[in-house]
Amino acid sequence: MASRGVLSRANRIKSRLQSALQPTIIEVEDVSHQHAGHAAVRETGNNETHFNVKVVSSKFDGHNLVKRHRMVYDLLSDELQSGLHALSIVAKTPKEHGL
Repeated sequence: MASRGVLSRANRIKSRLQSALQPTIIEVEDVSHQHAGHAAVRETGNNETHFNVKVVSSKFDGHNLVKRHRMVYDLLSDELQSGLHALSIVAKTPKEHGL
């Protein structure tokens, strides 16, 4: 649990993606508990290392999947430099999601 006044990694991820991509749907799921035995967790003691992210945004219109993922990775570069070990991304346009 995050300390008072300090956002959890999940909240920072959600905030950053929300601000930049203005998604119609955003889901950020911390699945770090599934990876508790991994070296990255053991070595750093960081328990916020693995996340599933689903983003549905019109900002993805006209971009292929690689470019969409790159957009997400670029937005989260600070997190990736500070202990975020793995990120599973679903990045769709509203039309692809059926909205």
